[in-house]
Amino acid sequence: MITEREFLERTHLDRGTLEIWIRESWICPASTAPERAFTEMDLARANMIHDLKHNMGVNDEGLDVILHLIDQMHGLRRALAEALGSLRTGGGGSKA
Repeated sequence: MITEREFLERTHLDRGTLEIWIRESWICPASTAPERAFTEMDLARANMIHDLKHNMGVNDEGLDVILHLIDQMHGLRRALAEALGSLRTGGGGSKA
């Protein structure tokens, strides 16, 4: 896990921007006492958000849509992988 301080250093974000991104649910750190913890995936997502906003000119509304679609895609990929794994291990239901 990555501390909030390290996350800010590695992403070159200021605390105010991070708070906005968390409030918008663009970044969802784990809540651990006494401070939030981040993952490598959070770092990658922060870099992607930065690239979309600053290098590609995507506005906040567009960013909401893009992130939602990416999250859906990852969820579908995970569900497909689980279904394929179940079929491979014989858990795919009855055979006719």
